[in-house]
Amino acid sequence: MKNLPQKVRSRKLNSRVDLTAMVSVSFLLIIFFMVVGELSKSKAMDLALPEKDLCRWSHACIKADRVYTILLDENDKIITYSGILEFPKETPKEFKSGKNEINQEVFRKKKEVHDYMISVGKPMNGVIVIIKPSKKSNYGNLVNILDLMKVANIETYSIVDEFSAEESNLLASN
Repeated sequence: MKNLPQKVRSRKLNSRVDLTAMVSVSFLLIIFFMVVGELSKSKAMDLALPEKDLCRWSHACIKADRVYTILLDENDKIITYSGILEFPKETPKEFKSGKNEINQEVFRKKKEVHDYMISVGKPMNGVIVIIKPSKKSNYGNLVNILDLMKVANIETYSIVDEFSAEESNLLASN
C-alpha cells in the first residue's frame, strides 16, 4: 500500500485581513474633516443696523444723554459729539486716527454716561455709540473703532451710513 500515490494536501492560508492600517487612515480622515470644518467657520463680528424709520433719535425713544456719535471722515479725521447734534450737550471734538486721544475720549464718555445713569437710578444702562463712516473714510479707521468698542466693553453700538444735514455740514466745515 505504500506504493499508492499519497494525496498532497495544500496548506490553507490564514484568511484574516489586518485592518489596522484602514482604521488608522479612517481616524486621520475624521480628524482632518473635523479640523477643516472648525477652521472654515466664519470669525466675523455680528453687526446690527437699526431700522431706518423706527425712531429718528427723538427724545421719546432714547435719552440723548446716552447717545455718543463718532463720525469718520477722510484723512483719518474723527469727529465726536454727545447727544443730538441739533441740541448738543458739548461742542463736537475732532481727533486724528491712530492717536490715543480717541481711546481716552471713548473711555471718558463711557464713565460719564455710566455715572449719570447711576445717578438716575438705572445702572444697567450704558452709553449708546453710533459710528458713522463717510464714503471717503478709511476702512482701517472703522475697524479700529470697532476694536475700541470691544476693548472699552461697550455693548450697544451701531454702524449707520446716513448723515443728517447738520452732520454733513459739520464734516464739510472741518
